Amino acid sequence: MRSMTTFDIQYAHRFYRFKGEAQYLHGHTGILTIEVEDTVNPGVNMVFPCNEIQKTAWAVLKNFDHALILREDDPLLPAILDVYEKQGIRNGAPTNTMKGVAFSNELCTAYPDCRLVVTKETMTVEGMIKMVHALLKDKLNIAKITFTSGANAASQEFQPEGTMDRCPLCGIALDENGVCPKCGYRKNK
Repeated sequence: MRSMTTFDIQYAHRFYRFKGEAQYLHGHTGILTIEVEDTVNPGVNMVFPCNEIQKTAWAVLKNFDHALILREDDPLLPAILDVYEKQGIRNGAPTNTMKGVAFSNELCTAYPDCRLVVTKETMTVEGMIKMVHALLKDKLNIAKITFTSGANAASQEFQPEGTMDRCPLCGIALDENGVCPKCGYRKNK
């Protein structure tokens, strides 16, 4: 069975080296849907609490919200970083409270202090799905991701890696020690 949740993500990007309207810097409201699959947890009668899917995913995804997403070879990138440096905001500002934990993988790197995500490939709806899966596949049993941005949409199914050991009291994943980080339940060994 599946549990699912959605996220609204506001972002700006451009298709560097693209010959069309998308070559210009522009913004979108994207809607990301994550479907998590597992057995129904008999203690709480659900696969995974949707609010916990949101918390787990949002810790990473908030780096994409209200962010500029550029390819690493885009000539705008050094120019923007230079402007941020001159403004004194490249390494953050007290007003920047909308930031997640920095991350870096083979597809993208987040610089939360300056609300920037740098990607290896052009940020398309398909690219967003690949990035989200790479960032969250070890945290959630993702079965499907759908991303819609304007008139563009893509979806991909995934084979979850198996079941996650979850708390029978609140349904969230137990940590590596068999302890629920939310309610403190301890699994008997």
